Amino acid sequence: MRRISHGFASTIFEVVYLGLATNLMLVLACLPLLVLVIGTDPAETWPYLVVAAALAAPGCSAAFTVFREQGQNGAGPLRTFLRGYAATWRKALAIGAATAALLVVLLGDVRALASSAVGVVVVPLLLMLSVLALAVAILSLVAIAEVPIARLRDVLRAAVLLGVRRWYLSLVSLLIGAVQIALFANLPAIAAGVTAAAALYLIWANCRYTLRPVLPAAEPLTD
Repeated sequence: MRRISHGFASTIFEVVYLGLATNLMLVLACLPLLVLVIGTDPAETWPYLVVAAALAAPGCSAAFTVFREQGQNGAGPLRTFLRGYAATWRKALAIGAATAALLVVLLGDVRALASSAVGVVVVPLLLMLSVLALAVAILSLVAIAEVPIARLRDVLRAAVLLGVRRWYLSLVSLLIGAVQIALFANLPAIAAGVTAAAALYLIWANCRYTLRPVLPAAEPLTD
């Protein structure tokens, strides 16, 4: 049998360490949300879940920063996560809060209008807007991780334009997120401790490709 080279073994170890360390930091950053989802009835505690979901957004942008830095200079994931959190938390929190509030309004309208006469026309539109809001939020979190100094309005504008123009890529990111949520519903320990970083990495890579027209020069996000 061919011996495993030291370089190959080192690469495997770095990948595993990256995933486990990022998962650990994600759990800590999203702990209020995880506690509420696992330990309470979402139907009764949904207002708190909305707040906790918004507070979890900076953890996602910090994880995206880890992936960006790892690809560039191999920086340690723990320190990079903290640095990314410090650099993006204000914008990420604003994105998370705005998205959570918008989804509450849109989905609340869906529930109120589902059985009405206009529901046949309005409900699909509201659901489409909800999906768009999620896609824009994910793209925006990746964008601020890539360009932390970008102005928020420019980030949102780029996310909306490219999210709609490359809608098929946006759907891929949402599908990856849906699979992760489904896994969390059935195997929360595995989802939170093992697969979260892998799912976010796939989302980051896909969103980074979606944002490719504006990311190379970075000026379109910052001017």
